[in-house]
Amino acid sequence: MASATQVKTYLAHWFQLGKKLLWNNGEAELLPQQVIQGDRFSPQFEACWQKIMSVDGKDCYIEGHRETIEELLSSNWDINKCARCDMPVPMIEIGIQPLDCACSDLDNWPNSELPAPRSPVNNYVQLHNIQKRLKSK
Repeated sequence: MASATQVKTYLAHWFQLGKKLLWNNGEAELLPQQVIQGDRFSPQFEACWQKIMSVDGKDCYIEGHRETIEELLSSNWDINKCARCDMPVPMIEIGIQPLDCACSDLDNWPNSELPAPRSPVNNYVQLHNIQKRLKSK
């Protein structure tokens, strides 16, 4: 079962590649201009997430994917890495898995020469972990 945090991270990664969230079965499109701000998600992204959660993800989905956010938050789905591009993709727990990835319609993806989409990074924690490794040597 995918947690709300996993689904939120899934959205953040696809937003960074320019994929839009189709709202109310495509009546509107959402794509925050900035997804990450320092060590957290941007206020634009957080506002988008709150809007999605206000309708429990009903009729909201990433373009190129068929599964709604509501479905992803149910116990039937999990979020794993795509075998082709390492991006987070929905995987059904029980049943037949769709064969395509949302990256299949991106002409320039996967592209190892571009920075990959990421989650926010806490620099303090990262530097502390490096310091611990250096001290242990």
